[in-house]
Amino acid sequence: MFESFERHRPLALSGLRIVSGLMFLQHGTQKIFSFPAPARGPFEIASQIGIGGVLELIGGVLLILGLFTRPVAFLMSGMMAVAYFQFHALTGGLYPLVNGGELAALYCWVFLYIFFAGPGSVAVDALLKKK
Repeated sequence: MFESFERHRPLALSGLRIVSGLMFLQHGTQKIFSFPAPARGPFEIASQIGIGGVLELIGGVLLILGLFTRPVAFLMSGMMAVAYFQFHALTGGLYPLVNGGELAALYCWVFLYIFFAGPGSVAVDALLKKK
């Protein structure tokens, strides 16, 4: 039964990458532009949170486009692992539901999967590979 879904896997992977990139991008636009919600506090752009916002912004756009997908996904996965342990687990305990780190943990694993699986069929990387 599930064999018929196999042919749609590259398209579904593209959907996962694009939606994850769009969600991730919002965290960057919030930190940098206070959009779509106000930033959670004043911070310098050269601070760890400011640099994280810039990486979320640029990484989100690159993931949406599917450009440099694997290196970007690897970098964003590592960034989310650091965010989880530094900002959630160290201050609120190990359980994501308790420490508020569900998104960081989920992004970490989704981006790690994208690193291994690739960009999918709808991606600039896929177009460049064909040439």
